[in-house]
Amino acid sequence: MGKHYSEEFKTQVLNDYKTGNYGGYIQVAKKYGISHGTLSNWIYKEKRQGNLDNDIHNARGRKKEKNIDYKERYEILKKYQAFLKAQRERK
Repeated sequence: MGKHYSEEFKTQVLNDYKTGNYGGYIQVAKKYGISHGTLSNWIYKEKRQGNLDNDIHNARGRKKEKNIDYKERYEILKKYQAFLKAQRERK
């Protein structure tokens, strides 16, 4: 059976991770003497519960978009499709 850590300890570790002052999760885990797998699990659970800020990078390392304007994207797509159609008709 694994170790049990207090909620206060987990909160402190996750706060240090969120600030980014100590590097990534591996460096934070080393600082506190826990396995990086344990910290990775805590981070995953926090993200799943929605407790981590949206500016934390997702699995591919890109920042998550906060406000997506779908109407604007749709208008851009329509203009691009019209442009492509005009290009095809020129040939």
